Amino acid sequence: MFSEAWLVLAFTVLVVGYAAGRAGLSVLGTLLLTVVGLAWGWNRAALRGVRYARRLSERRAFLGETLTLELVAANRRLLPLPWLKIEDEFPAALEALDAEVLPAAQPTVGYLTSLLSLRWRERVRWRVHVRCGRRGYYYLGPAHLSSGDPFGLFRSQRTLPWQDMLIVYPRLYDLETLGLPGKELFGDVRTRASVLEDPSRTAGARDYDPGDPLKRVHWKATARRQRLQTRVYEPTVHLELLICLNLLTLVHEWQGTIPELLEQAVSVAATLAEYGVEHRYEVGLLANGCWPLSDQPLRVLPGRSPYQLARILEALAAVSPLATSRLGELMLRESARLPWGATLAVVTAILPDDLVESMLRLAQAGRRVVLLSLDAEQPGEELPDILAYRLASPFDGGPMRFVRVGEGA
Repeated sequence: MFSEAWLVLAFTVLVVGYAAGRAGLSVLGTLLLTVVGLAWGWNRAALRGVRYARRLSERRAFLGETLTLELVAANRRLLPLPWLKIEDEFPAALEALDAEVLPAAQPTVGYLTSLLSLRWRERVRWRVHVRCGRRGYYYLGPAHLSSGDPFGLFRSQRTLPWQDMLIVYPRLYDLETLGLPGKELFGDVRTRASVLEDPSRTAGARDYDPGDPLKRVHWKATARRQRLQTRVYEPTVHLELLICLNLLTLVHEWQGTIPELLEQAVSVAATLAEYGVEHRYEVGLLANGCWPLSDQPLRVLPGRSPYQLARILEALAAVSPLATSRLGELMLRESARLPWGATLAVVTAILPDDLVESMLRLAQAGRRVVLLSLDAEQPGEELPDILAYRLASPFDGGPMRFVRVGEGA
């Protein structure tokens, strides 16, 4: 590879030729100085007017979908580029269907490579179809540009640091495919709704009972009737659902993880979230992990925002195999922040003793707990006051199908 030392060499040959009176050496020095100087200057200016950009057709996609990645390279200067090489960092978990991805030093990243030439003031656009083969958060970029002079003597490089993020949601299943009931998946909703009250909707007033809390006293009605009155609230229609996802697929954290089993658990949790939103639950998520590049717990507070399902799917897309705590402990702490009628739906690949103990404590305290276990052997018998589902057969990577515990396979 040539360097700037060739300028010094060409100037030296030219000076020696003139000093020695050798015309041939002088011509060679002049020619070498002209070519090397021109190539050096061309190389210095090669990438100054180059612009490169990428545009994804969607920033969020579901597992298995195919997106379009539009790439644009432009030369804004009058100086043409005989060659331009673009190496754009590309996640190995994504599949480029019609472009070459070269391996990189890191196994999780490759280089989406493009080689082209640009005339002056030319703009080139091309498209690459990308298949989302794995759930997760992915970053495209940075891009590394390289070019040089027409003689191939010099080469310049430039890195464009900005990145584009793509979120791939987990797979969503149909409840019928999973063998789960489409109605009353979490038990009889109407019975529970009738015994819960919405404190924001007052239906009337009644005479005060000594057991009524003072905060329910209806002071205006008391003043009108000249005796102590208690507010009567309308039954609530807003039920809360907290999906509790256990990231452990083996009993101990140091044993590692079973990736396929974790992906199935994440997909089941996503399916429950979709079901809850469709049935007008205030849906939230709790997992014993952390957000990417953060030590914040992976949690989405229950809500009924139009974007609530998207928030939960984004959180599930961020799930990693690393469990930072025990799910049972998190559930006991989080239950204190939930209203009394909330449902805790536990999705787990294994059923350790501490998790069973936490669920039983919550159920005995009056909480409604629903279990979906990906362990075909556990629970082997009905758990008191807990609605439980388990796989009908051992997990072998094939289709999942749940059965209700106590009803047989």
